[in-house]
Amino acid sequence: MLNLNHRFMQVIKYPQRNDWEKLLKRPVFDSLILEKKVKKILDTVKKNGDKAIRKYSREFDGIPLRKLQVTEQEIRDAEQSISEELKEAIRTAKQNIEKFHAAQMQGHEIIETSPGVNCWRKNVAIEKIGLYIPGGTAPLFSTILMLGIPAKLAGCNEIIVCSPASAQHVDRKGVATLHPAILYAANLVGVTKIFKAGGAQAIGAMAFGTETIPKVYKIFGPGNQYVTCAKQLVQQMGTAIDMPAGPSEVAVFADETANAAFVAADLLSQAEHGVDSQVLLVSNSESLSGSVQEEIKKQLARLPRMELAEKALQNSKAILVNDPEEAMGLLNEYAPEHLILSCSNADELAGKVINAGSVFIGHYSPESAGDYASGTNHTLPTNGFAKTYSGVSVDSFVKKITFQKLSESGLKNISKAIIEMAEAEGLQAHAEAVKLRLS
Repeated sequence: MLNLNHRFMQVIKYPQRNDWEKLLKRPVFDSLILEKKVKKILDTVKKNGDKAIRKYSREFDGIPLRKLQVTEQEIRDAEQSISEELKEAIRTAKQNIEKFHAAQMQGHEIIETSPGVNCWRKNVAIEKIGLYIPGGTAPLFSTILMLGIPAKLAGCNEIIVCSPASAQHVDRKGVATLHPAILYAANLVGVTKIFKAGGAQAIGAMAFGTETIPKVYKIFGPGNQYVTCAKQLVQQMGTAIDMPAGPSEVAVFADETANAAFVAADLLSQAEHGVDSQVLLVSNSESLSGSVQEEIKKQLARLPRMELAEKALQNSKAILVNDPEEAMGLLNEYAPEHLILSCSNADELAGKVINAGSVFIGHYSPESAGDYASGTNHTLPTNGFAKTYSGVSVDSFVKKITFQKLSESGLKNISKAIIEMAEAEGLQAHAEAVKLRLS
């Protein structure tokens, strides 16, 4: 039952800097228990393959599966079942995402570091990648665009998708399938194969391979704590992942010029992701902060995912600071996945952002724009990892291989430096490899 008589976000007024670290901690859960459960699932998938995927689909989702791979007929039926308006929206988003990511493509430039010594770097696509797309209560077909488009631009040969089948969506034979928008988007961006597999077991299938689901070299995509834990565990076993990521989050800096209704809507758009999401409001205006709380009460009551959002708000905070400079210091310490600057000098403050996954500048730049159709990628580092990680881009789908080509005179030009350094390190064979060529 929604309680409209209390403030949903804990209010902290003018904290001292030495309190920031404790204040900005994310919600935590017992990772040891979680890891034990997830490791058991991964071990079972590694041992039993498709049989394990079917077992966990029945156990966790209540869905019996015969065939794991989505058929061409299911894809065709999905295209027919969604509205032209949604198709047009997906195509518009695809166009913008493609345009933004295509600009990231770089040719290689040959650099002559010394006369006769040429060096260059070349982008080479990762051959086999796997995309995990949540199904459940929020089927994130937008994530297929965010991952599939840069993968295709990069030139990845095999792009597979794993997503849980849903009892709400069945094919013409009454068999559970994926949300039709997921199938439509996957086909639109050129995904190679689509499989009905969700949760930690899907991550295991892509990491180890099964009779039906091929092994991939790198796994991308968001998910719940089980999926996140599974990705981190398979990374330790040799399968690359996009980034360590946890529950979704947003931080908003709002001053007295902000529209309280806009800010409340931005906070709720993240809170509705799930109970483990976190939102943070930072403001130098006590009246604005109070108005946002009132707006949250009004808007929350209208949301279909009200209960999820309300629980997420219990993990969230409204922090009052003295001025914008202090706000930016605190926000850079927090390193949010999404950062919204809803203030009068947003462009100036954007230049002071050091740690954030993606930044939204001004009163008319909602986080929803980046989630869907502005063109930037919404697969971003969470849980403070924005201090060291970037969001997904075309670079995420390539390896950067360096090359060098030396002429005889080029080797001679740098031979003295090579030999001197090799011998100083006690690596005589390194020195001889140069001496022999020049003797």
